[in-house]
Amino acid sequence: MTARPRVRVPRGGLLVPAFAKINLGLEVLGLRPDGYHELRSLFQTIDLHDDIVIRPRPRTLEVRCDHPAVPRDERNLALRAALELRRHAGIERGAEIAITKRIPVGGGLGGGSSDAAAVLMALDRQWGLGLGPAGLHGLARRLGADVPFFLLGGTALGVARGDEVYPLRRQVRGHVVLVDPGRPISTAAVFARVDQSLTERQNSHTIFRFVSSDLEGLRAFSILTNELEEAALEEAPELAGQVRRIRGILVGEGAVLASLSGSGSSFFGLYDDGRRARRAHAALAAAGFRVLRARLVSLQQYRASWARALGASGVVRGSNQSRSGHHGDHRRQGHPGGGRKAQGLRVDRV
Repeated sequence: MTARPRVRVPRGGLLVPAFAKINLGLEVLGLRPDGYHELRSLFQTIDLHDDIVIRPRPRTLEVRCDHPAVPRDERNLALRAALELRRHAGIERGAEIAITKRIPVGGGLGGGSSDAAAVLMALDRQWGLGLGPAGLHGLARRLGADVPFFLLGGTALGVARGDEVYPLRRQVRGHVVLVDPGRPISTAAVFARVDQSLTERQNSHTIFRFVSSDLEGLRAFSILTNELEEAALEEAPELAGQVRRIRGILVGEGAVLASLSGSGSSFFGLYDDGRRARRAHAALAAAGFRVLRARLVSLQQYRASWARALGASGVVRGSNQSRSGHHGDHRRQGHPGGGRKAQGLRVDRV
């Protein structure tokens, strides 16, 4: 990844990361009574992240961002997160939220949801509320289905709307090559297309098979699919040819998994070898695509990065319980894993 400009933090401010995610697998089982979809998803954080600077203000809450497509009003999930947290806490504190975007907007990488979760955790620290991930979980679920995952991070299984999140016993480590076609796709429009041909199922099979395999060998990844991909390409048919080329290059360079992330439009390849990832990055760039390269971030690395970001006094230690709301240990920012290199695609025990 290219060098990032340094983000200045004013006195009394707080700089926190908002990491992107990919979906290693995603299944749509049917419609729920509440109108949402019953999902099974394998979430994975990566080290591509937005930077968020929180500055204290007496009463007002405002958000600004360096990306023109990101709204500055209550359509912005980060601002809504701050408003909901203040309402929940019954206080009149304020903050200025400044977002430096690096995660592609509208690409299925969870940038808005991650920003919202980061604001919840940062303001919980700055306002001295002491809620921790467990206390923030309910607020996160109300903000959006992906937001609770970003209170947890790492490799995790999402069920229900995707908002009930459970860490996998073994965490995936490796390299990812991301392709941003630069064409945002509406999540609502993709699910509307899914509904036209949706067959109700009681349970998923491939994702649970993958989880129960304990990630034994690289072949386990070959069973994973994203069931939104077909609908996403129907919604954006001009991307179909690009996706065929992208997948061909990624697989040709040795990707163990090549898939759309979420509802799109970002596409990714997963690699067990950094050299293969670099070759894929170079080949896609030469073909004219906008390409990013990143590493997977495990649960332990995610916790450590948040621990550095929030400082020792902001730590909320959680046990290894299953629900995302019961995970903590978040402090001051830095590169996940303390600068250690991830050697190949491997698994670490929680």
